[in-house]
Amino acid sequence: MSQLTNQPSSFTRRRTFCLAALACSTFFLCAAHAQNSPAANSAYPAGPVTLLVPFTTGTGADLLARLLGPKLADKWKVSVVTDNKAGASGSIGTGIAAKSAPNGLTVLITATAHGTFPALMPKLPFNPQQAFTPVVLLSTSALGVATSGKSPLNTFKDFQESAKRQPGVLNYSSPGTGSPQHLAMELLAQETGIKLLHVPYKGTAGALTDLMGGHVEASIVALQTAAPHLQSGALRMLALMSAERSPAFPNVPTLKELGVQNGVVETWYGVFVPAGTPPEVVAKLNADFNSLLQLPDVKDTMNKQGMVVVGGKPDRMGDLAKNELTRWARVVEKAGIKGDN
Repeated sequence: MSQLTNQPSSFTRRRTFCLAALACSTFFLCAAHAQNSPAANSAYPAGPVTLLVPFTTGTGADLLARLLGPKLADKWKVSVVTDNKAGASGSIGTGIAAKSAPNGLTVLITATAHGTFPALMPKLPFNPQQAFTPVVLLSTSALGVATSGKSPLNTFKDFQESAKRQPGVLNYSSPGTGSPQHLAMELLAQETGIKLLHVPYKGTAGALTDLMGGHVEASIVALQTAAPHLQSGALRMLALMSAERSPAFPNVPTLKELGVQNGVVETWYGVFVPAGTPPEVVAKLNADFNSLLQLPDVKDTMNKQGMVVVGGKPDRMGDLAKNELTRWARVVEKAGIKGDN
């Protein structure tokens, strides 16, 4: 009788079997989920990654993509390819990136124009603020107000007073209508209450050549572009639009020092992914880009290009992009600048 009492009942045996089966099923489901999760998958990214650059080769964003791409490939053990999709101030390539799958396999490396072209193209089929998740701000670079080395305008005060004496007469060059240089000068004009005559060119080369030749009186120029011409005396930098003076040209004041409080405009380069990309993927991309920015050879290459290494959390890039989109929309509307659509 005692032997029968100690035997498990059929109900108990069935319950034990079901619990064991349930435990096994839960284990395998969790394992499958872990395999499919980019964060949990140690092989992430599991496939080739495209660094999409919405500008031509040789631009700052392209340089950074080709500098960092091979290092990402070594880190991730997958193919990392830079793909240039230039056109319409960067909006074509940016639109392609916006439609890409949000899986971290298409990464947008872009620049200042990301915050300017939406103001000039109100009929864009996507909203840059909603279509992307920020990853990291890679670098910034100073812009400045420059004249020919032969110009009688020796200081920013000379420039400002000349423009006020002759409203709409003092002219300036830019690489084209709606370019960051064009919008930066329009912002400066609005902040200082002066009126200038815009002379657009089809690219930086022509705008810079005519500036040095004295055919136009001023321009907004990137410091890394201006540096050799400043050293030779072909250009004169009147003021920088950066937050602080440049160590390379410590005698050039900033606009903020000269009383233009909203005069900080820097070119920037950043990384975005399509909206909806899993947070863990964004976090991994952020961490890996930040680690590369600390490499001595990366820093050296960027410094030689006049780029200031930034890095940091995604919010830093996100806040800058949001502010840029708002600021340039206001400048474009006030100046009455018309874009392509």
